[in-house]
Amino acid sequence: MAELTLMKNAAEQQLAAEWQAAKARLPGAAPQRAAAFERFARVGLPHRRIEEWKYTDLRALMRDAKPLALPPDAGAKARAKDAGRAAGDGDFRRLVFVDGAFVPELSDLAALEPGLSLGSMADALAKADPLVTERLGKVVPSDDPALALNTAFMGDGAVICVAAGAEIARPLHLVFAATGDKPAALFTRSLMVVEAGARVMLIESHEGTQARDYQVNTALELTVGDKAHVDHVKITTEGAHALHLSSLLASIGAQARFNSFAFTTGGAVVRNQLFLRFAGEGTVANIRGATMLRGREHADLTLVADHAAVGCQSREVFKSVLDDESRSVFQGKIIVRQKAQKTDAKMASHALLLSDGAEADNKPELEIFADDVQCGHGATAGALDDDLLFYLRARGIPKKEAEALMIQAFVGEAIEGIEHAGLREALIESAGRWLAARG
Repeated sequence: MAELTLMKNAAEQQLAAEWQAAKARLPGAAPQRAAAFERFARVGLPHRRIEEWKYTDLRALMRDAKPLALPPDAGAKARAKDAGRAAGDGDFRRLVFVDGAFVPELSDLAALEPGLSLGSMADALAKADPLVTERLGKVVPSDDPALALNTAFMGDGAVICVAAGAEIARPLHLVFAATGDKPAALFTRSLMVVEAGARVMLIESHEGTQARDYQVNTALELTVGDKAHVDHVKITTEGAHALHLSSLLASIGAQARFNSFAFTTGGAVVRNQLFLRFAGEGTVANIRGATMLRGREHADLTLVADHAAVGCQSREVFKSVLDDESRSVFQGKIIVRQKAQKTDAKMASHALLLSDGAEADNKPELEIFADDVQCGHGATAGALDDDLLFYLRARGIPKKEAEALMIQAFVGEAIEGIEHAGLREALIESAGRWLAARG
């Protein structure tokens, strides 16, 4: 029987040409890069016939591939000076990346706390840093094609290590700003190792100019040691024409505490995918997200929570607010391995539709191989409660203001779980600005 070959579209052809032109100058890890691009080339851009990408057909949504971004010039760095303000003005240690490249002069590298080390991924790859060579691509193995593309083209990013027992008081803030005035593709890759008993908070913010057509493929690999405590918050406020693909791969040790929150209010197409593996006993995790969309924006949150050890607890709660003809996708899978008895895992996704043209696709799944577990999932989608809206209006509150109060309460339930008060307030204010722009 003849083997069928999928015809490559324009974007796949451009990616192949870009790979041939760029592979010799990309920093380090040449065999790993080549193997990753070969994996991508075999399957191409993911499409609706791939179950995990059924609702986000990247082959249809990504009609072309942008050239790799050029190193930022003085003008680009000046435009990025105030980037990351969506996280508020808290006392964060900022590491700034402009058009995919680390910019030390905009970053806060002085007086590092004991036990904290920071560096550039590009430098680490070029120098074959053992921390990177031993862990990159191995934290949570995945054959995802978007991640393979990131591995092939990864340029810069952060390399962070928190030593055993260290408590880092100042949150770390990775600021990724797309500032160029020409279409470009940005591939960033970060690695964070948090050793046993350490505590740290990591914030990522991704933003870009509204008029610019650009593409982002970013990934973070995170290792959380036994009894460590890690808070992770990702804020996505990309430009109106941006394509944003993000992968979080986290391996979490025993008796650890892991909190992650994804907040999305911008970007033409956004996909946040989380691959989490609970590798040690007795870990507690809270995974949450809030998405606010308008126009024809498309946002996809895909989660795999893999319980591989005894007695872990995870809670997953995601909220989406959809206006105009926007679309949200939630795909969540909880896997409970045979040895992961006493697992307690519950997942919920809720969508609030503000117009008849909005669409919410929810696909929660359970894959359980153990018998002594408590697992559940649920999904809802609906409009604002007419009775509650009438109640507010009957007390003299104008309709738009009453709707805003209800929407803010709906989203706030997810945001309230953020422990850092300043960041929590900043995201609530960001939700308020989104509502104010709604008119």
